[in-house]
Amino acid sequence: MSQEKSPYIVEGKLADNERLKGESRNLRGTIEQDLKDDLTGGFTADNFQLIRFHGMYQQDDRDIRAERTKQKLEPLHNVMLRARLPGGIITPEQWLVIDKFAEEQTMYGSIRLTTRQTFQFHGVLKPHIKTMHQTLNSTGIDSIATAGDVNRNVLCTSNPIESELHVEAYEWAKKISEHLLPKTRAYAEIWLDGEKVETTEKPVEPILGDNYLPRKFKTTVVIPPQNDVDVHANDLNFVAIAENGKLIGFNVLVGGGLAMTHGDKSTYPRKATDFGYISLQDTLAVAEAVVTTQRDWGNRVNRKNAKTKYTLERVGVDNFKAEVEKRAGITFADSRPYAFTSRGDRFGWAEGIDGKYHLTLFIENGRILDFPGKPLKTGCREIAQIHQGDFRLTANQNLIIAGVSAEQKPLIEKLAREHGLLDNTTSNQMLDSMACVSLPTCPLAMAEAERYLPEAVGRMESVLAKHGLADDSIIFRITGCPNGCGRAMLAEIGLVGKGPGKYNLHIGGNREGTRIPKMYQENISEDDIFAELDTLVGRWAKERNENEAFGDYVVRAGVVAPVIDSARDFYD
Repeated sequence: MSQEKSPYIVEGKLADNERLKGESRNLRGTIEQDLKDDLTGGFTADNFQLIRFHGMYQQDDRDIRAERTKQKLEPLHNVMLRARLPGGIITPEQWLVIDKFAEEQTMYGSIRLTTRQTFQFHGVLKPHIKTMHQTLNSTGIDSIATAGDVNRNVLCTSNPIESELHVEAYEWAKKISEHLLPKTRAYAEIWLDGEKVETTEKPVEPILGDNYLPRKFKTTVVIPPQNDVDVHANDLNFVAIAENGKLIGFNVLVGGGLAMTHGDKSTYPRKATDFGYISLQDTLAVAEAVVTTQRDWGNRVNRKNAKTKYTLERVGVDNFKAEVEKRAGITFADSRPYAFTSRGDRFGWAEGIDGKYHLTLFIENGRILDFPGKPLKTGCREIAQIHQGDFRLTANQNLIIAGVSAEQKPLIEKLAREHGLLDNTTSNQMLDSMACVSLPTCPLAMAEAERYLPEAVGRMESVLAKHGLADDSIIFRITGCPNGCGRAMLAEIGLVGKGPGKYNLHIGGNREGTRIPKMYQENISEDDIFAELDTLVGRWAKERNENEAFGDYVVRAGVVAPVIDSARDFYD
């Protein structure tokens, strides 16, 4: 990796991930050899990390780990794959291919929609991994760079209503994704039987560098007033500025991120900083400049402080911004005005300005599977078989059936209702709740999240009803660990797993997703959490101002102090 000498480079012994990236021959490692080893279902230590750059995480079913140990068997190793799907748009034809693979060649049979606006396969055993990549490739999808120390799947506001503006923004999301992708041929060689090309030309990776980035990097394109991608969870955000319905440029926000480490106060969530406005023609140059500045200045010694948010705090926002301007050959103009008014998905039917209809379906936890009385997966398949538009995955784990003609609308609705995909009895609170996957498959999980969410929402609904607020809701999110996949650190109420049945309780975020919640109670049980929430919701019901949201109330009432500067007051 080439780095200019700079006072902002962190000196010291490099993290071991830097060694394995440097020795990986541009992400090849010995993955091919591991695939041929049928004595184990897993990968060696280095390849365990390297397959992430190819879009996979090695996992095992933790529910049966102890029993397998008793039987002197290794854990039931398998991989989770996250597809690369900039902007979350997918055709019905692609959906049917994905559905078939999930049904026939995964342990769980499900398609999981995620907060990264894409889908995941869970439970793919080693003999099926190569087939999985080739199946995806056959329909125009890959999973390169959806995990690992690279720019990951680029999100874009799921906005089929203002169709022309969305098309423009979506095209930029795709361009940014392609521009920042790894240039190595490792993915094609290993998974698609691509021809191996030996070259002495350097660098192989002109943007990412041959050691890639210090840590994961996330990018979004967002169309105000919808903040459905949660800009403050991401390293780099392009906020669309439009005039007369046409995209003219972007405000650029840098350095957001939610992950932290329990007990380590040098880690914290951070909101993104607004650098200013750029015109459209500078978009790719600015994206590249932000990435290369983070590549060269990010902390490669301590991975816990390696993300862009920590680089900004360490070197100073002004210095980072000036370096981006220098590398991109631009000067940021003053930010153009914009406002976020909401970030939830708009459920049910909506008509776009193009005369097409769009149906947003709530998918609990994003898990598409045939459940008792709710054959969601079969329903999606039957819709895909007749649908003439496209599907749009949202960053809130939901699904939009987009581009429906007036003639097809009754049939699409009939299929959605028959299969439990469209259910008018879903509460407002459930619609505003979200969880990460967590147990049993995530190796980092400390507590339940996806499996606990229905019970937790039920208890939340009971608390609201008790205080006369049954039709109200609170942005409520649960994560099984502090890594932030369920974006609990942008919720009005966020539960962050500490251990079995124990969570940190954070409150005080807002509905727009522009304020980080503060820890209110640490390491408390589920019963204690809802006892606290019962008291707080009771106060909110009696004392709130007109239309005042829960998160705004607890800050105004002094229950918690607002998190203004997370690097300094998140833990105060």
